Amino acid sequence: MRTLQFLLQKEFRQIFRDPAILRIIFVMPMMQLLILPWAADYEVKNIKLVVVDHDHSDYSRQFVSKVTASGYFLLNTYTSSYSEASQQIADDKADIAVEIPARFEKDLVKESEAPVFLAVNAVNGVKAVLGAAYLQSIIQDFNNGIRAKWIQMPRLSPEPNIEVVSSNWYNPLMNYKWFMVPGILVVLVTMVGSFLASLNIVKEKEIGTIEQINVTPIKKYHFILGKLIPFWVLGLIILTIGLLISYVAYGIVPAGSFFTIYVFAAAYLLAVLGLGLLVSTFCSTQQQAMLISFFLMMIFILLGGLYTPIESMPTWAQWITRFNPVTYFIHVMRFVILKGSSLADILPQLCIILIFAFVLNSWAVINYRKRA
Repeated sequence: MRTLQFLLQKEFRQIFRDPAILRIIFVMPMMQLLILPWAADYEVKNIKLVVVDHDHSDYSRQFVSKVTASGYFLLNTYTSSYSEASQQIADDKADIAVEIPARFEKDLVKESEAPVFLAVNAVNGVKAVLGAAYLQSIIQDFNNGIRAKWIQMPRLSPEPNIEVVSSNWYNPLMNYKWFMVPGILVVLVTMVGSFLASLNIVKEKEIGTIEQINVTPIKKYHFILGKLIPFWVLGLIILTIGLLISYVAYGIVPAGSFFTIYVFAAAYLLAVLGLGLLVSTFCSTQQQAMLISFFLMMIFILLGGLYTPIESMPTWAQWITRFNPVTYFIHVMRFVILKGSSLADILPQLCIILIFAFVLNSWAVINYRKRA
């Protein structure tokens, strides 16, 4: 323990001696946690709309007013022909074109139905799907409003009406920040932990101090523990700062216990730091370690379930996510913060992360060579 104590003193002094590392550890996560949740928005707003109204009736004006009043659409312009509307989409001045036929009001009154044509710019697939879905929902609501009005007149014979009342569990206000902030916090903790750990041993190699350590009688596991424990402590500090920012900036209070979060985070940091140290034992320069860490982080983020549901991924990608530690921590953070899951509920994920931690750190110890 005395040997490990001296190694820890050395590592903490090296960390706090470098102002750049301190900025990376503390300032970068805070800035990203304050900025990224506002940009990573699942909602699509300000959809540019062009309307071709051949009817110019009261119902067509009500319909356009209802669409623009929803808050999702911006009425770009009225055009007199569909070709002009198509040109607006081709010039990227409009996202959706709505064509209202000439007999819209008459068909709606006499035939109880009237067609409306939608043309959607699908260059941005997500915006196209969500924008069309929003517009179809508004059209359906407009149709239901007219039917309810005619039934009261009465214009139509009363029909059985089923009313659906929904209840949103765990996130009643459907606030996407409550869903995104825990996942972004996991990514930040992972980036700082694994990235800095992967550069640690390589830096010793580049500046030549690794030879001085290798000639000492310290054990290999002492050396790895001396590299791992400081960043493990700093990772927990970053997690604490992130939870504090989540509360102050977004009002997020975990429904579960902080004890559950910190128990899993402690095991998770052992796993990702072990991965970073393992990468560091394979590399001989910081440039190599940075490129490999960047490659791994891209896979971890894109296949971690942060932005896209894992269930919607191809089968081969779903198998890869089972070997991605970020997947498990994002899942646990969201379940503890939103659902209030307990330690017993996340026990399977905790066991998998502990296996990752044991394998990666053991591999790093075995792969570390005291002799060139």
